[in-house]
Amino acid sequence: MTAAAVPFTNKRRREITTPEGLTLPLTIASRSARAGALILDVMIILFALIAFHIALIAVAGGLIDNMGSAFSAAPSGAAEFLQILLIIVVFLSWYGYFLVQELGPRGATLGKRILGIRIAARGQGQAAARLTPEVVIARNLLRDIEVFYPLVFILVTAMSAYAGENSGAMIWVAAGWFALFLLLPLFNRDALRAGDIIAGTWVVEAPRLQLARALSARPASAAEKTAVAPAARPAFTPDELGVYGERELQVLERLLREDEPAALATVHTTIATKIGRPAVPGDARAFLEAFYAALRAKLEQDMRFGKRKADKHS
Repeated sequence: MTAAAVPFTNKRRREITTPEGLTLPLTIASRSARAGALILDVMIILFALIAFHIALIAVAGGLIDNMGSAFSAAPSGAAEFLQILLIIVVFLSWYGYFLVQELGPRGATLGKRILGIRIAARGQGQAAARLTPEVVIARNLLRDIEVFYPLVFILVTAMSAYAGENSGAMIWVAAGWFALFLLLPLFNRDALRAGDIIAGTWVVEAPRLQLARALSARPASAAEKTAVAPAARPAFTPDELGVYGERELQVLERLLREDEPAALATVHTTIATKIGRPAVPGDARAFLEAFYAALRAKLEQDMRFGKRKADKHS
């Protein structure tokens, strides 16, 4: 289901309208949650690098003792190799940590997952369907320009000033640079930082998905009481059911409860086309109820074996 963003009345609530005509709510992540997630991620990376460095010292023994003066004097070949290895690990840890996790099905780093948020593509049309490597790379490279480069520059300039060197107005320029990007999310309603604006993303709340209770466990509506008997329902193959996941199951259940004929017909045609079946006119509700029951049974069976499919992109 490709999504196009549509504003919602509440402060942080938004709605996305799918091509099937369904309106799904989402909540923009708070600025404090985003800041907390970044702090957690940086701490995880730093602690991991410290642990790696300690392990490297333990393995290399006294060989790495020369690392302190290695940048001012020609180190031995072994010490130089260890320096290069450490630089590569730092580079891969810093960029790989964010890229690998945000390109995954959850679209979130460990820090974001702890605080229940994730990144998502926004905008119109097919390009908004899911995150691409280009989008994730762009927003992460911009983070360095927004936050970490000015912080490092401020730190280096402050240390130079403390040592007696005249830095002039450079520290104030760096502070202004940092403040400009830091305050940007405060001045737009979607709390977008520069990386989100350039990459076309936003950060939304991602509560843990849970399967809704079965339709049969709730009071049946008038339309459900006249539903087609289970024996007359069509059967679906595992490949056909594997197209969708838990999120689509919940959307389908809500659609059946709302019982809007036009929406039922639209989604019936969409699902039938997606799985390669003919859409028989006038058979929308029976088809969707059968598909719902079969998809729910498959997802619950998969969960028993430790497999979960959050949505169709998983």
